[in-house]
Amino acid sequence: MSFTEKEIENLNKELKEKTPLEIAQWAVAQAKKAVVTTNFRPYEAAILNVCVGAQKDMPVIWCDSGYNTPNTYRHAEQVIEQLALNVKLYVPKQTTAHRDVVMGIPDIDDPKHKEFTEQVKLEPFGRAMAEHAPDVWFTNLRKGQTALRDSLDILSVGKDGVLKVSPFYYYSDAELDVYLEENNLPNEFKYFDPTKVLENRECGLHTN
Repeated sequence: MSFTEKEIENLNKELKEKTPLEIAQWAVAQAKKAVVTTNFRPYEAAILNVCVGAQKDMPVIWCDSGYNTPNTYRHAEQVIEQLALNVKLYVPKQTTAHRDVVMGIPDIDDPKHKEFTEQVKLEPFGRAMAEHAPDVWFTNLRKGQTALRDSLDILSVGKDGVLKVSPFYYYSDAELDVYLEENNLPNEFKYFDPTKVLENRECGLHTN
């Protein structure tokens, strides 16, 4: 994506007045290859709904760490079926059972936590992005989640040149609750990310 910083700034001002679906449709029109990533955490059904609304067969990259709650897996199956998602599943190269024996889930202060995060999140994600090579990447980042995400906007460009699109960037939880209800979409709050521990801690995928 060959947008200048000024163009991105102007586009963000224009898109802020658009609906999430309109933002997704605009981004798909610019894309050679668009993907959306998901972990089926709370409110993910919203971003998935607008993405399939903009492009029915959009690849949905699911990097499953292997540590999701039973509720999350059931929720994922429900959303996949309801929206007929084109899921591309990526998992760590080592099984959860094996890692439980040799490493477990290191505390965030443990030197092994970096290796753990690389194994269960960053490596599968990097492999997925390398295989799909998108120029547009849809995410459900929102303002107020972390300090890093507060510095972004609806559109941002990574160091790799991929255009990151967050159609719900300015939505609050309450506004997302309304969106889900209006679109008859499910939600699930019993979610666990072993690499973050703290809700306001950045996971590492959005730092590039």
